[in-house]
Parts: sequence; C-alpha cells; structure tokens
Amino acid sequence: MNVQDAAYRTVHNYPGGSESLAPRMDMSAAVLRGKVNKNNDRNVLSLDDADLMMGVSNDFQILHALAANHGFGLHPLDAGNGLDITTALLGAAVAKGDLAGVIARALEDNLITPNELADIGRACAALQAKVISIAKGAASRAASSVPQPEGRL
Repeated sequence: MNVQDAAYRTVHNYPGGSESLAPRMDMSAAVLRGKVNKNNDRNVLSLDDADLMMGVSNDFQILHALAANHGFGLHPLDAGNGLDITTALLGAAVAKGDLAGVIARALEDNLITPNELADIGRACAALQAKVISIAKGAASRAASSVPQPEGRL
C-alpha cells in the first residue's frame, strides 16, 4: 500500500471519519479530507500531521507503508511484554513452520507471484514479531529472577 492510500484509509476508517478525527487534530474535516485526497495538491499532509494522526487514531498504516516502501518491517517495542519465554519460543517455532508452509506453497510451480511475495513478507513479519517476543519473555523472566544470597534458601 502506498503512503497516500494509507493516510486516506486512516482518516476514513476512523470511527466517525474525518468529522470525528479532524477536531482531535485541531483542523476542520474539510481540510483533513483535502490533505488525504491524492487529487488535491493545495492541502498536503505534513509529517507532523501524519504523526499526530497516527497518535490520535492509534492506526499505524502510514508508518507501515513508509517502512514497506523502503524495505523495512515494523513491530511494536512492547511485543510479547510479560509473555513466558517458553510460550514465546513455541510461538516462534509455529511461526517458522507457517513461513515454511507459505514458501513451500509459493514454490510449487517454481514461480513467486506478487501475491505470494506479499504472503511471504507477512509470514516473515509474523515470525520476526514472535522472535522479538522471545527476547521480551527473557527480559520478563530476568526481571522476576531475584538472586538469593549464598547459604540462604
């Protein structure tokens, strides 16, 4: 998805659309609609507008579109917070198997179509998120592990 489409969807998917989101961004609904209309070159969505829109709407399509356009994938830093390390590791193993299945299906005809490439990308992102949750699970375990002084039970 391109960034302009992501901005448009962010506004129009927000409950109440531009009429509800715009006041929270301190602008009129008409101006906000103009900023996300790719056929309008007068009002342009600034980076500050996009940042505020994501923060208010809690919709990060714009950020993901920017990252994808430049070959990156994003995951929240709090992914897997408080998750048990064993559960996280097993989840990553399942995601790795899912990725292998997606790749195997894509290679059945020795071609990778654009849709199959997108499926592989999503499966890779899901696996990456699960691997991040392993680190978070380890951090959670480390925080709850209090060393006992020697000679004490």
